[in-house]
Amino acid sequence: MALREKVEDALKKVRPSLQADGGDVQLVDVDANGLVRVRLMGACKGCPMSQMTLKNGIEKVLKQNVPEVTSVESA
Repeated sequence: MALREKVEDALKKVRPSLQADGGDVQLVDVDANGLVRVRLMGACKGCPMSQMTLKNGIEKVLKQNVPEVTSVESA
């Protein structure tokens, strides 16, 4: 399975909690170094807690499920 597919599968685990708060996440890019770029959408887009969600939520889950992921950034 390609790295991008692994990341997409891992994002499916995060989506329900984001959607419960009126938000979502979209995968923008995964580079060869394991840097993942995502776009927060809906309520997550303008939320003051979005950076915490990105690092403590999305990045944590992705790293647990896809060891190749080194970092997650907002695109």
